[in-house]
Amino acid sequence: MKLKSKILIIAGSDSSGGAGIQADIKTVTTLGSYAMTAVTAVTIQNTTGVSSIIPISPKEISKQIEFTSRDIRPDAVKIGMLHSSNVIAAVIKSLKKIKLTKIVLDPVMIAKGGAKLIDNKAIKMLRATLLKQAYLVTPNIPEAETLTNIKIKNTQDMIKAAKKLIEFGAKNVLIKGGHLKSNFIYDILVNRKQTKIFKNIKHATKNTHGTGCTLSSAITTYLSCGKLLNKSCELGIKYVNKSIRSNPNYGKGRGPINHLSSIKIEKIFR
Repeated sequence: MKLKSKILIIAGSDSSGGAGIQADIKTVTTLGSYAMTAVTAVTIQNTTGVSSIIPISPKEISKQIEFTSRDIRPDAVKIGMLHSSNVIAAVIKSLKKIKLTKIVLDPVMIAKGGAKLIDNKAIKMLRATLLKQAYLVTPNIPEAETLTNIKIKNTQDMIKAAKKLIEFGAKNVLIKGGHLKSNFIYDILVNRKQTKIFKNIKHATKNTHGTGCTLSSAITTYLSCGKLLNKSCELGIKYVNKSIRSNPNYGKGRGPINHLSSIKIEKIFR
């Protein structure tokens, strides 16, 4: 199969393989594109929680971005965990050098188990600077609450928070609604021209580790292949839902999803 596009992923490593850069690589590869990486931190974690976080220096993160892109120019960039204001500043500076417009920012702040992955100074800087650099921002509800100081209890609150992020300078915002108590999941895309709600059945499972990373990487991949924003979000959400439904039920805590859900493995091994 011919590779469709090239994606640069700037994110943290998850030793359990369910989220972070591991989930990003699996997603991009499964959807037929080529994944390159700039690792921002190494997290020691499993399905029950995060044990520790080892940050990579801003200088080394910048070198990864620039040295890699100098050789193989990416068609799009997905940004995940950026743990400090210095890292954010370094990433912004490097992105300006490679001059790309298709940038998807997943503002990773809190792990599925509740562990904080970013400091307060970094949150303020992300809101003030990086939001404006991204083509699409994809916070979940806790992240949107942190960025906007708006308590989100329903879809109207989600729309209100998304519009607040637009006021801060974001171009397009997709707030992921998996944290709402409902039989359905409402993911809401907002920009200055539209408000679009994607409604899907919520699957009764605790195994949703890495869904946010996976969704943002899937959308980035579709955008890099020339799909329009609405279609990229729709296809990304479908891919994540299918991966949740077929999750392998690994681990004692919040297990990973099945990134291979769209590949017929049995055909390869015949």
